[in-house]
Amino acid sequence: MTQALVLGWDRTVLELKMYAREKESVFFSFLFPILLLTLFAVVSAQFDEQARSNGMNAARYFLPGMAAAGVLLTSFQTVAVTVALERDDGTLKRLRSTPMPPVSYFLGKVGLVLLSSVAQLALLLVVARLAFDVQLPTDASRWLTLGWVFTLSAFAGTVLGIAYSSIASARSIGVVVGGPLLVLQFISGVFILFENIPDWLKQLAAIFPLKWIAQGMRSVFYPDSMATKEMAGAWEHSRIALVLTLWAVSGLVLCVTTFRWFRRGSV
Repeated sequence: MTQALVLGWDRTVLELKMYAREKESVFFSFLFPILLLTLFAVVSAQFDEQARSNGMNAARYFLPGMAAAGVLLTSFQTVAVTVALERDDGTLKRLRSTPMPPVSYFLGKVGLVLLSSVAQLALLLVVARLAFDVQLPTDASRWLTLGWVFTLSAFAGTVLGIAYSSIASARSIGVVVGGPLLVLQFISGVFILFENIPDWLKQLAAIFPLKWIAQGMRSVFYPDSMATKEMAGAWEHSRIALVLTLWAVSGLVLCVTTFRWFRRGSV
């Protein structure tokens, strides 16, 4: 087990190096939420005066959505795409024939997601605070909430991404991942104010984890008075934890039962 952990850390370092070389991946999964936050903050400069009276501005309003989207982009999207590519180009086949324990490969993916997601979230908060004067939480309970929402989200996104990688080839995985994820971002309160989304779309979004990740993030960065704008009129921390845990467990089961080291048709 110790050897698997050591090799898992080595694999994490290698994964980070390979990730940094993929400029498109870095842009769309790491920097994209930060650039979007900047864009929303600039184009929404004339933010509703009532919202300003509650200590809100455009950047603070969109920060939770960008944080939620960022976690799924660096976990679900990045992992699904890279695993599909590695399967089709024979990387997984070669790794399977080496003495490296399979668990070390998966630990490398988890390490990549955790480190890149933490770095992205930290940079996002720094930009929000220094560039747009966003009020960050001052009490420990909100940072604790951020910690468990982030951890559950990153883990669920990673295992779901690994499982999702098996449904498409490297040639089509980008569209298969990006299309549904883009739709979910629109209906989960990432790009559009969640209270303005039709109720039937809110109900649809509630099936998937992104809506609950965004709601958890809003409970961290919004004043408590904003909880009344949620579907249930409250932050629903216990339900957020339950839904994300269910998705994490389901993703883990799917990951274990559907993962393939070889592409279809290969020997």
